[in-house]
Amino acid sequence: QVQLVESGGGLVQPGGSLRLSCAASGTIFSINTMGWYRQAPGKQRELVASMTSGGITNYANSVKGRFTISRDNAKNTVYLQMNSLKPEDTAVYYCRYVRGSIYWGQGTQVTVSS
Repeated sequence: QVQLVESGGGLVQPGGSLRLSCAASGTIFSINTMGWYRQAPGKQRELVASMTSGGITNYANSVKGRFTISRDNAKNTVYLQMNSLKPEDTAVYYCRYVRGSIYWGQGTQVTVSS
C-alpha cells in the first residue's frame, strides 16, 4: 500500500504562482512514476505532468513552459511548480503514484481568480 499526501493548494490571482507537494509513504519501490492530474468541475481528470524516478518528464501541452515537475527520490516526494497561472488552471489537483498498481492522493484545490 502507498499513501499520498498533497499540500500547497490555495487561491491565487491570475499570473501568480503556487507550488504543490506530494509525499508518498508506505511500500515505495525505487523505480516508479509520480505525477499530477487535475479535474475541473464538469470535466474529466487529465494529466498535468509526470516524472519517472529516472527523470523522464511528460507535460500536458496546456502547461508546458509554465509548470515544472520535480522530485526528491530520497524523500519520495514530487513537486509541481506552477507559474503564470490562469483561471483555466482552476481544478482539484491529484497526485498519482504508479508501480504496477495506481495510487491517488486525496486532492488539493487550486483556484485562480481575481
